[in-house]
Amino acid sequence: MSTPAGPVTTPYRAIFCDLRTDETIDVLPLSQVSFDDYIGKPGSLDGTMPLPNAALAARAQHVVEGRTAVYIERGGDLWWGGIVWTRTLASDTSGILTLGIQAATFDSYAARRVIRRPLAYNQIDQLQIVRDLWDYMQKPPPGDPQGPGDPGTPADPFYGGDIGVTYDDWGSTVFTSASWNDGDETVVADAVDTLANTDTGFEYHIAVYRDPVTGLRVRRLQLGRPDDTDASPTGQVAKIRNGTTDLVLDQPGAILSYTLPYDATRGGTTARARGADVSDDQSTQGGPIICPEVVAADLLQGGFPRIDLSSDNSTVTDVPTLTSLAKAQLATSRGSVMIPDIVIRLDDLVPPALLGRTARVRITDPWFTDGLDARYRIIGVKVTPPERGAPETAELFLEDV
Repeated sequence: MSTPAGPVTTPYRAIFCDLRTDETIDVLPLSQVSFDDYIGKPGSLDGTMPLPNAALAARAQHVVEGRTAVYIERGGDLWWGGIVWTRTLASDTSGILTLGIQAATFDSYAARRVIRRPLAYNQIDQLQIVRDLWDYMQKPPPGDPQGPGDPGTPADPFYGGDIGVTYDDWGSTVFTSASWNDGDETVVADAVDTLANTDTGFEYHIAVYRDPVTGLRVRRLQLGRPDDTDASPTGQVAKIRNGTTDLVLDQPGAILSYTLPYDATRGGTTARARGADVSDDQSTQGGPIICPEVVAADLLQGGFPRIDLSSDNSTVTDVPTLTSLAKAQLATSRGSVMIPDIVIRLDDLVPPALLGRTARVRITDPWFTDGLDARYRIIGVKVTPPERGAPETAELFLEDV
């Protein structure tokens, strides 16, 4: 990235690569950068590439939206990686040219692919179904003459789908059934979320790092592992956990600021999930499948009023799955919702693999007069590199352990 004028320097580099081959295209300057990453949803990157001369403008033209990957490297470690989806060329009144770059993490690829082949699973490990969906996007089906590793030709229906995402092969304790039809145009990301968002579902994330042996860049699909500590009132969600020791954060100290939002507008005490419209008789009035109402009786008995939650799941055709989705929604939005976030000063003691890490937060101030000492799991990270007048920071989004 660019080095601002004056004493402020940055340890970050933006490395642009071919999306499908991962061959490096160029290392180009970026300024006004921020990037974030989350468990269970794509993260994003925004930055501006200055174009002060024709030589740099010519290099920047090799960064093509939709086919270019970008990695953010900090101190030799990969902190972020994803796909460049948008470029914006701009010229101001002084004729100064800049190129805006917007990218999203590699899991955003699943939101750009749809299921165009019948897929059916009967009591299969839910994590294996997710891996099969990624295989559907990246590899030919079993028995296809185009063998593994064979890129095929443009005439092959699976040519060009491989973006190099790999995965582990551990199993879960949950077996489920699912099916998708050719012609429904179901977005792969929606299919994954339907599996993940049940009360016995799982978390997912695509991590980027360098292989410690080869030094090659790796794009790895991480899926949550079941753990006895993950038990919730309605089931067990397989979560992503990183690190063996707590990351200790103090205020005063590494914590620059914090926010603890308590929000009852996002919470509820009942939930229902609505599925696909399965009416096949146009002469009768049809409608979507709806599961029975799920109720948090303990909250109602404790004084909360009825506050209703609902969700639409147009690809789900069975009541048990809808009920599981409703239970999961209520489990994560019981009563009121509080997702704390803290802003910390980045230093060499903060590791790049923060998602899934447990943070021990210690705060002493007029609100926490006796001192807060609590453990949270990091489920989201937003990094802002240093710019003139602003320090290098990371905003951490947390949930209770």
